[in-house]
Amino acid sequence: QVQPVESGGGLVQAGGSLRLSCATSPRTVSTYATYAMGWFRQAPGKEHESIGGISWRSGSTYYADSAKGRFTISRDNAKNTLYLQMNSLKPEDTAVYYCAAGRVRTGGGYEYDYWGQGTQVTVSS
Repeated sequence: QVQPVESGGGLVQAGGSLRLSCATSPRTVSTYATYAMGWFRQAPGKEHESIGGISWRSGSTYYADSAKGRFTISRDNAKNTLYLQMNSLKPEDTAVYYCAAGRVRTGGGYEYDYWGQGTQVTVSS
């Protein structure tokens, strides 16, 4: 299976925390020399938004400004799993959250080719 699979979404109260997981496959990881994964989200009526990503080999991460300080991206290489730890959640964080798989480009930046189906996160006020 090439497409990553998200899990862990649900309903949480404002101020609460949630951790999303995204399972990838060893085959997909081995497809790229510079394998990377990222998290995105899309809220109703809004555009697709990048949250951040991680280099699988080095563990280096990047975050969108809106995610800095509350969201943490990590990975477990042995489990081939990507995580998104979300703290101090707000109602405006309500969205479908997607993970994606791809690579770190030679000249810098990240490029994603495979996308999960998404998992719904709803934050109640």
